[in-house]
Amino acid sequence: MANSSSGMAVSDECKLKFRELKAKRNHRFIVFKIDETHQQVEVEKVGGPDESYDNFSNSLPANECRYAVYDFDFTTDENCQKSKIFFIAWAPDIARVRSKMLYASSKDRFKRELEGIQVELQATDPSEMSLDIVKARAL
Repeated sequence: MANSSSGMAVSDECKLKFRELKAKRNHRFIVFKIDETHQQVEVEKVGGPDESYDNFSNSLPANECRYAVYDFDFTTDENCQKSKIFFIAWAPDIARVRSKMLYASSKDRFKRELEGIQVELQATDPSEMSLDIVKARAL
């Protein structure tokens, strides 16, 4: 179903892959892109459970916007193993203005389709989503 404000639909594959990440933990991350021709958000890349944060951050294009989810595992100060699902809105400064506007206007509706997001990050530069920032936001 398309969103009246942005006109973006969300492909069933997006929801399916997210449910797999959340419930089965068989993906470390998912990168989503807006297909402007079909007016919908689609899965661009899925990272396996053993892929690193560097693999994830390197899958985001330097000059194009994307949405992504990352399943971050960490250990608390009390030595408990935990995991948090991050939603990352990637909008590099050098991306096209139209693209940044499209991703910004579609973000909230897309995020609502993915039940179970625990932390949201917005990044325009790789330093804004460094592993240190992710760790700090997870705790």
